[in-house]
Amino acid sequence: MRDQAYRNFTDRLLSQEIRPGQFVSQRELVAITGMPLAAIRELVPRLEADGLIKTVPQRGMQVAHVDLELIRNAFQFRLMMEREAVAYFTRTAPEALIKEQHERHIETLIEARRGVSPALLQRAQTMDWALHDLMIDYLGNEIISNAYRVNSIKIRLIIFERARILPELIVSVMAEHMPILDAAMKRDVDAAVAAIEAHIGSARARALQL
Repeated sequence: MRDQAYRNFTDRLLSQEIRPGQFVSQRELVAITGMPLAAIRELVPRLEADGLIKTVPQRGMQVAHVDLELIRNAFQFRLMMEREAVAYFTRTAPEALIKEQHERHIETLIEARRGVSPALLQRAQTMDWALHDLMIDYLGNEIISNAYRVNSIKIRLIIFERARILPELIVSVMAEHMPILDAAMKRDVDAAVAAIEAHIGSARARALQL
C-alpha cells in the first residue's frame, strides 16, 4: 500500500494536480492519492527522504518547490549518473537498439521541421525522457535506476515550472540527442560523454534563464 501511495503521489505531482511548493496535510494526501491514512503515515517519511516534501514548523508539509538550489543539485546529480550510463551504453548496447533510437529521432526531426502539433510536442517530450531512462536502465543496476527515477521527478518538476519543451524548441532538443546517438553508433565513448554533457548543460541553462 505504501508503494501504491508513492506511485499515486508522484503521478499526481507529474500531472500537476499537486503543485511544487504546495502545503498539504496527511488527510489531503489521503484524498489526493486515494489511499488510507495508515498508508499515508508510512508514505510521508519516504517522501521526506526522497526530498519530495519537507516539514515546515507550524505550517505542515510542503511539496518540493523549484528554486536555484534544486536546479543546481538535480542537474549535477543527473550529469554524474548519465556520464557513466552513456559511456556504458555506447560500449555495450546492441547495434539494433541504437539504430532504432537513431531512426526514431530522425523521423521526429523531419516531422518537426514540417510543423509542430500538440501530439508531436507530447511525443518529443516522451522521447526525450525515454532515451535517458533507457541508457540509465541499461546499466542493469537497480540502485542507480531507483535513485535516477527520484531525481528524474525533480528534473521534470523543473521542466514543468521553468523550461517545458516549447514548439520552437523541439528541433533543437531533438537535435541535441543526435550527437549522442551518432557517437554510440560509432562506439565513440568520449564523443558520447561530451554530447551528453552538452545536452544536459543546455537543459540546465534553459531552466536557469527562466
